[in-house]
Amino acid sequence: MKNPRLYPLYATIAIFIVAYAICYIQFPFMLSTRVAGNLLTDNAYLGIVAVGMTVVILSGGIDLSVGSVIAFAGVFISVLLRDTGLHPLVVFVLLLVITTVFGAAMGWLIHTLGMPAFIVTLAGMFLARGVAYMMTIDSVPINNDFFAMLQKTYWVLPGKGRLTLIGVVMLLCFVAGHFVAHKTRFGTNVFALGGGEQTARLMGSRIGRTTVSIYAFSGLMAGLSGIVFAIYTGSGYPLATVGTELTAIATVVIGGTLLTGGAGYVFGTLFGVLTMGLIQTYIVFDGTLSSWWTKIAIGVLLLLFIVLQKGLLRLTMDRATAH
Repeated sequence: MKNPRLYPLYATIAIFIVAYAICYIQFPFMLSTRVAGNLLTDNAYLGIVAVGMTVVILSGGIDLSVGSVIAFAGVFISVLLRDTGLHPLVVFVLLLVITTVFGAAMGWLIHTLGMPAFIVTLAGMFLARGVAYMMTIDSVPINNDFFAMLQKTYWVLPGKGRLTLIGVVMLLCFVAGHFVAHKTRFGTNVFALGGGEQTARLMGSRIGRTTVSIYAFSGLMAGLSGIVFAIYTGSGYPLATVGTELTAIATVVIGGTLLTGGAGYVFGTLFGVLTMGLIQTYIVFDGTLSSWWTKIAIGVLLLLFIVLQKGLLRLTMDRATAH
């Protein structure tokens, strides 16, 4: 019999295919490469931050700071490019170092003080947003030739669709995230930690180092997502991406990763991102539906997957009892 832990992933892929088929029947243009390219571009920042969130949730943790980190990143980039003569690439590197260290610090607090990840990352959420407000309370446009070049970089697909630079970055992040989570010793430790600290210790995992690395990776992805979001919007705003952390968590769960940790696939999250993007695209094409229907559809999908996860856990426990 097939591995029951794959059922949520199969369900995610099936829902995406069925949803796309329904969209195609009503709006045939939805199958064009133009729509596919826009789907990747519009959801690039969410996809990238969801890669980091997937690794966190696989470990049984949570990171509520990522939305604020993305906003901080946009403000940091826009203010430094406005007030200094630094090249954007230098600013990007500085930003990624800061967000990675920020994530690592949260991981260190979680492990060393034995504090719940929810509390530590909630504090991180307020801290990152507060620093963004200290830098500026206004929306700061980004006027930079190199930045403009990044915004205009794209590859033409068959059918005249555009695969933008940020869309490519998102896809590369999913490839890298899949490798990190499923092909490395670190990934093995993440899954072991998701099964419980006792399990991880029995496997010889270094709990502290793994925890710090998990949240450092999430901080890195949030920082990169902030860069992509700044390229996408062309500005920095401290009030941007409010609630994105919850959307990222929903995306990961819809992608088939267990909220309790220990089971899931990074590429499942990609289908979760695409499904959410497809819902938004359908609403735009329809023209008569309120944007709130996106939230309603996401809520329904989230409930369905939580029920599926509960059933999966019960099935796993029944099998363990039978043996």
